[in-house]
Amino acid sequence: MDTGLLHLHNFMRWVLLLFAFITILRSRSGIANKRAFTSADKKNALFLLISADIQLVLGLILYYQKGWWSQISSGAIKMSDSYLRFWGIEHIFGMIVAIVLIHIGYSSAKKDIADEAKFKKLFWFTTIALIIILITIPWPFRGVVARPLVPGM
Repeated sequence: MDTGLLHLHNFMRWVLLLFAFITILRSRSGIANKRAFTSADKKNALFLLISADIQLVLGLILYYQKGWWSQISSGAIKMSDSYLRFWGIEHIFGMIVAIVLIHIGYSSAKKDIADEAKFKKLFWFTTIALIIILITIPWPFRGVVARPLVPGM
């Protein structure tokens, strides 16, 4: 089960990244073309939010199953160990911050404000969240914390 959850979490990152890129592109287009904020724009931001929340739930399950919480609470994670620091602190902290930013961006899209303001807030919050996500993903080139691009490979 542990491996299946890890593969699902790994696969879901691509879904989240896809919706993040689409949200950023649609928001940038809305700003540049001064178009109305449509239900399609809101739905895409909602799909980004849902995929981020699914990722969070899967990640938290893995976090507790792998014992990271007990290692942090016992003080077993040393900041000098890059592997333990990344998985025990950096990855989860960065992703939670990014998900909070995605939630803030989506909530601004629901507010009764000007369409341009909705696009700008959604664009900036999603862009900053995406940067944080890209920094804290265990890409194959990340050395000791590396994970494959495709689950199971």
